[in-house]
Amino acid sequence: MLIHMRTTLVIDDHLMRQLKAEAAREGRTMSDLVETSLRAMLGRRPPKQKLPPLPTFNSGGARVDVADRDALYQLMEGR
Repeated sequence: MLIHMRTTLVIDDHLMRQLKAEAAREGRTMSDLVETSLRAMLGRRPPKQKLPPLPTFNSGGARVDVADRDALYQLMEGR
């Protein structure tokens, strides 16, 4: 059993004229053309790509305890 859903679409007048003409030319309904077009568009989605891993690095460790304000200022001032 097929289930069809009715819906309302807002379509540009020029595009609607083209749709009507194409449906008449092919002897198909406008609904059939729209459904076929949507299936084609939605079926060609590119496959999801696996993202490469993020780069990692070794910072060499902390040079100062950031909670020690005086030590942090001394490092920033180059002392």
